[in-house]
Amino acid sequence: MRNKIIWIAIGSALLGGCAVGPDFKAPQPALPEHWRDSTVANDAIEQMWWKQFHDATLDDLVARALSNNANVQLAMLRVAQSRVLRNADSGAFWPNVNAKGAYQRERQSELGTATRMIDLIAPAGEREQIVQVLSEPFDVFQAGFDVGWELDLWGRLRRTVEASDANVRSSEQDLRDAQLSLIGEVVRGYLELRGAQDQLRIATADAAAGQDLVELTEYRVKGGLVDQLDLATQRARLADTRSTLPQLKQQETQLLSALAVLLNEPPGSLDTQLTAAPPTFTLPPAVAGGVPSEVARRRPDIQRAEAQLHAATAEIGIAVADLYPRITLTGSFVQESLRASDLGDWGARQWSVGPSISLPIFDGGRRRAVVEVRKLDQQQAAVSYQQTVLRAWHEIETALSGYSAEQEHNRELSTALTASRDAYDIARVRYNHGMINYLGELEARRTLLQTERAYSQSNIQLGTQLVAVYKALGGGWPQ
Repeated sequence: MRNKIIWIAIGSALLGGCAVGPDFKAPQPALPEHWRDSTVANDAIEQMWWKQFHDATLDDLVARALSNNANVQLAMLRVAQSRVLRNADSGAFWPNVNAKGAYQRERQSELGTATRMIDLIAPAGEREQIVQVLSEPFDVFQAGFDVGWELDLWGRLRRTVEASDANVRSSEQDLRDAQLSLIGEVVRGYLELRGAQDQLRIATADAAAGQDLVELTEYRVKGGLVDQLDLATQRARLADTRSTLPQLKQQETQLLSALAVLLNEPPGSLDTQLTAAPPTFTLPPAVAGGVPSEVARRRPDIQRAEAQLHAATAEIGIAVADLYPRITLTGSFVQESLRASDLGDWGARQWSVGPSISLPIFDGGRRRAVVEVRKLDQQQAAVSYQQTVLRAWHEIETALSGYSAEQEHNRELSTALTASRDAYDIARVRYNHGMINYLGELEARRTLLQTERAYSQSNIQLGTQLVAVYKALGGGWPQ
């Protein structure tokens, strides 16, 4: 018996390298080596790409969001859960040992099946005495353990752990995706908030200039230089400018509240920090996109799709292994005694050891149907991976195109802003020297404010487009 057990163990070790089902091979998506957009450099993306804005307040908000956001915390818990499940699956490689102990108070029936044996072997005239003795209550003490160890001959357990590893990786990419989305939302919300505050500043200055223009027009009406139509026009323009102030204030409040939600903080908690004079953030001169072929290793959705394909491939091996016999080594050792004092005696031992085999013979085709289903699952995962890569590339191209177009728009507005400032400076000098009246100086100032408004809006749009680009590129986290 001992030799048989040894040979079984040797055989299982030799067959341990055998795993049925296809082996996973990581897909190699066909991606270009260079970017089509000239504004993207092949330089490696900075891990903390949002620091390129050089804004300490923004850096603080991102750090607090990553620590406190509820969606990120849930994703982290799912990662921890997947790792625990993986450990549970890997535990099947080891023998399953269970200790057991029992105490029973028993009594045999005087009229039960045991009396048939007594009728056969009891000496004449002693049957009743034997039945009486056997039917007296007695104690039974037991203590021992059971062992069960499944031999992974066809790689079912290894494929199970392989699938669990892939599921862990998938959950880790879910976490990265949640972090990337959160950072993008915080940066975009912060830029929009600063834009709304800047627009509020410009609108307030524009309303002040409009009020000066209305007062000047009133004096000109009294002097007979213009009629009431000019005055009504200026008042209408002033009212229209003032009407934007409540909307901009409401937008500022909404953006503050949205940022507080992302940081998992109560409403109003960020008002003191973010309603001060908005700092001037800077935009990077170029986008560092890295090598295009690295996008597949950076984007969490592509990595998640690859992990799901890996898990689906391993599931095929699990299903195929169920078509083969399953062999389990079992053993049991028990000390049994009618008296507790005798439980430790070597003579109280009883044991059993040996393999058990479960061989599938007929199940109506259920197991083979499961194999076909798992193969179809893998084909779906492969198509999903290809679709994810293609969709990612379209997102990158769209984001880069939007960023490039806004860069050109921003450059033209910068030129217009410089010209408007020059025009205002000339008008102010001429007014100070009496060469033009105050109306000309006011018109030049309002033109400058309108150009500043358009340029401020373009800066915010350029910043949000940059956020979209880095989100599409995968955020720059190292693998």
